[in-house]
Amino acid sequence: MGLASDSPASFPFSAAKLAASPRFCNPISRRIFSDVAGDLTVSVDGQSFLLHKFPLVSRCGRIRRMVAESKDPDLSKLELVNAPGGALAFELAAKFCYGSNFEINTVNVAHLRCIAEYLEMTEEYQEENLIVRTETYLNEIVVKNLDKSLEVLCACDGLDPTVEDVGLVDMCVDAIAINASKEQLVSGLAHLECDVGSGKLRMHCQDWWVEDLSALRIDYYQRVIIAMRRTGVRPESIGTSIVHYAQTALKGIERRHVWDSGPLVGDNQRVIVETLIDLLATEKITSVTLSFLFGMLRMAIEVDAGLDYRIEVEKRIGLQLEMASLDDLLIPATQTSDSMFDVDTVHRILVNFLQRIEEDDSGNLSPCGYESDDGLKSPSHSSVLKVGRLMDGYLAEIAPDPYLKLQKFMALIELLPDYARIVDDGLYRAIDIYLKAHPSLTESECKKVCKLIDCQKLSQDASSHAAQNDRLPIQTVVRVLYFEQLRLKSTVSSTTPHTTSLGGDGCGGSLSQRMMMTGGSGVASSCVSPQRDNYASLRRENRELKLEIARMRVRLTELEREQGVMRQGMRDGRGGGEHGRALLASISRGIGRIAMLGGAQGGAERRKTKKSSHSQSQWSSDGGGKMSNRRRHKASSVTYAAS
Repeated sequence: MGLASDSPASFPFSAAKLAASPRFCNPISRRIFSDVAGDLTVSVDGQSFLLHKFPLVSRCGRIRRMVAESKDPDLSKLELVNAPGGALAFELAAKFCYGSNFEINTVNVAHLRCIAEYLEMTEEYQEENLIVRTETYLNEIVVKNLDKSLEVLCACDGLDPTVEDVGLVDMCVDAIAINASKEQLVSGLAHLECDVGSGKLRMHCQDWWVEDLSALRIDYYQRVIIAMRRTGVRPESIGTSIVHYAQTALKGIERRHVWDSGPLVGDNQRVIVETLIDLLATEKITSVTLSFLFGMLRMAIEVDAGLDYRIEVEKRIGLQLEMASLDDLLIPATQTSDSMFDVDTVHRILVNFLQRIEEDDSGNLSPCGYESDDGLKSPSHSSVLKVGRLMDGYLAEIAPDPYLKLQKFMALIELLPDYARIVDDGLYRAIDIYLKAHPSLTESECKKVCKLIDCQKLSQDASSHAAQNDRLPIQTVVRVLYFEQLRLKSTVSSTTPHTTSLGGDGCGGSLSQRMMMTGGSGVASSCVSPQRDNYASLRRENRELKLEIARMRVRLTELEREQGVMRQGMRDGRGGGEHGRALLASISRGIGRIAMLGGAQGGAERRKTKKSSHSQSQWSSDGGGKMSNRRRHKASSVTYAAS
């Protein structure tokens, strides 16, 4: 339809146009209206159409009522307010009123159905009116085809609320779900194959509609997914569709860092993220990957989604936290936070994981998830060990953050149970890096965080590094040396019975035989003499070990009594520092004497000490402050902060 104008050539149904291209089904109508000037101007969304009253009134109940209710007998102007589809849809309806031929297709059927409802083009005014024509097309063409149903549903955007009132959206949603379920069943049967080796059936089919659904508006998409779930579409296909929709709809959102100052994303992205999280809440855990869940969590933080939605994603991540990587946990903090990383989110994820472990333990009747009845490690314990190593790496990554509060750092450490760490080398490294990055910590704070290290779980290399670490409190160093002495004592105790049996029984028989063979000359006595000397030496070293431990306890009591003086001395570089160095020197001399065992045992210990000092370099680093080098630090070779 054309715009109204004073020029006769602007009339849309002029004689020239009709002669060039016949547009009326009825030649009588064409002849009549081509010779009659328009007597009614209809305005729609700022556009005016010069038309005739008779064809409009004969098919449109709304226009008939407006003309009848008008007080002006010579009414020449009408304005249609809030017409669905705007001027384009009204132009198509006017063509239908004039009897002009045009094609109803998936692109315009939604607009025609809504404008027909708005103009009240029902059978009451004329048979086979526009409402009936569009309904026939929808029922016979659209609802039977998945592709056409998707196209019509996409075309419904912008036709609210009329499109909802006529039920067109519900019709398309149900048609998409039913057709997708049927197509999936037929396609699955067509691609069903038999695995000869295992005797299992395998289904290979790809759902083409997964990508097409991404063109829908988010509220339409949500209704389609709910309908698909109701009609029995596979959860794997629904999960794939959700992932594809998120990648398509949220690809324009870029990650903001703490130091960035850009405009916030709009409400539309927030609605999309929250809706997708709602859909994920009802899907099976295996339908989406863990990396996608972390991506949705980052998006939820980015668009400032509601806390309930974030907690929902965190719960799902907590169900499979043992499969996460270190990069997944390094979530940047928001602009309102001083820290570089979102530690609170990781804390909540860890809480959800531990709750799942507790539920598994209570269900499997396996205390602490250590072992099952068959003696094998339960899956829960294996998961805890993996998470323990993961969290140690995470602590080492966030430790250099100068704005990381001690309370948050300690809360993450204390959250994991004791059995989550077989060795505490990774935890010691993280705490050492934190102490180096936060030199302003008080002595009491240093003691508090160092108490979280189980010195009995430190390896020999870690213990050697801790004994020479000036950043650790004196009490921590003493504990490390004390447990190292206990370890040596245990080694000596386990070796002593073996040596005794060799000296008393192992050589006894052969000694008596040799003495009998030599006639009791005593020549074979040289066989047992070195072993007796070795045994006597071990007993002497054992007594010295006990004496040194007693001295350590006395000295530790003196240190605690002089704690106030030491604190002031350490601040001034005098007093306490000298006492601490004297104590360390004394204890080191004690360990040196213990290590000097006679015979082969002494040589072995010296070789072991030499190997330990040779590997000392791997415990030194630049503090681990550069996060880009974290992939070079494996669990088997942990590095520590340098002095």
